Amino acid sequence: MANLNDSLTFPNGATVANRFVMPPMLTNSGEDGYATQDTLDYYNARSKAGGMIITEYHYVSENGGPAMTWKRGREQLAVYDDKFIPQLKKLAAAIKHSGNKAILQIAHTGREANYRAMQDKPVYSPSAIDFPFLPYKVHEFTDEQVKQVVADFGAAAKRAIEAGFDGVEIHGANHYLIQQFFSQYSNRRTDHWGGSLEKRMNFPVAVVKSVTDVVKKYAPKDFIVGYRISPEEIHGKNVGYTWHEATQLIDRLTKEFNLDYIHLSMLKYDSKPGDALLMDREQADQKFDDSAKPFATLFKPYLNGAKEIIVGSITSKEDAEKALELADLVAAGRETLIDPLFADKVLNGHADEVITTLTAAQAKAGHLTQGLIDTFSAPQLGIPINRADDLKTLHQGFGAWTEMKYPQNDQMK
Repeated sequence: MANLNDSLTFPNGATVANRFVMPPMLTNSGEDGYATQDTLDYYNARSKAGGMIITEYHYVSENGGPAMTWKRGREQLAVYDDKFIPQLKKLAAAIKHSGNKAILQIAHTGREANYRAMQDKPVYSPSAIDFPFLPYKVHEFTDEQVKQVVADFGAAAKRAIEAGFDGVEIHGANHYLIQQFFSQYSNRRTDHWGGSLEKRMNFPVAVVKSVTDVVKKYAPKDFIVGYRISPEEIHGKNVGYTWHEATQLIDRLTKEFNLDYIHLSMLKYDSKPGDALLMDREQADQKFDDSAKPFATLFKPYLNGAKEIIVGSITSKEDAEKALELADLVAAGRETLIDPLFADKVLNGHADEVITTLTAAQAKAGHLTQGLIDTFSAPQLGIPINRADDLKTLHQGFGAWTEMKYPQNDQMK
């Protein structure tokens, strides 16, 4: 059985020093898409958060973000233009200075690009659907625009290589564009990019090909390429896909492109079918709990040599050890926000020294960005993190979903 201190070698030959990963987590610290000093300080403080540190999602097309943003200076980061490379180099260096791997997560947020709507710009999706949970209109991508986004993912990978990252993670989870194309709920197209399950796979397949073609041409042999996926998309009666369809996609991607890892995005590391976020079991036509096995186990037969990362509610050494029984690598998110040295303390026999409460003093000592402080200290959001009341003393603005204002024009419903 693997130990948290064990190294791991990916199919491409790259080796990470231990089994901890810092997962991608939005810092709400960018300005006009650029990493700020707040961003760099945050990542610098977390350079020991695992053998591999994955950045927050960077949008690959100008129309691909920002998402989860409520004002300038609290933005998602970008990688859609060469102008971002100098800051990306600083970001890679901040992550790598302790000797661990830096992975750039690349994404297009599609319908979730809320800040574009706030700026009176069009927001795009696979299909122009009236999404009841969005306060703005979405537009359908043309075939030409879809092909451009595919190319943009490849261009983003090239910038990651030039900036000194050790790999990229393609973000196919969390309801962003790749998942939107794979979902039968959000993808109602009847062309090459939608319809049957096979056609709904075409966009993620094209994106991965675009990225891996660039990597083969420009990157060193040990440049890591991973793919993140939500194991299922089930929200009451709105069913995008089940784990049966998701494993078919992963089987195809890992067979065709020899990916280094698959990252399962979950709320709990041992989540199983039917545990989907926001699932209303009373409203659902089906229960979808057709297996008692965790997703980590169900996806293993479809990895074809790729390694598996799982995430969700890993807040102690014991949690991490249990998670490692299910997968190759374990990602600790919220605990790393609280204590940047969580993994380092566990790996070096000091698990009893892990800080488990986010106080005002710890937020400052751990270089939490002001955007994250604002989010976690907003009482009306109820973000699930163990926080002290004095965190409110650092609050400078409301969290991401409380101050959004959209122009009263044709973008609105």
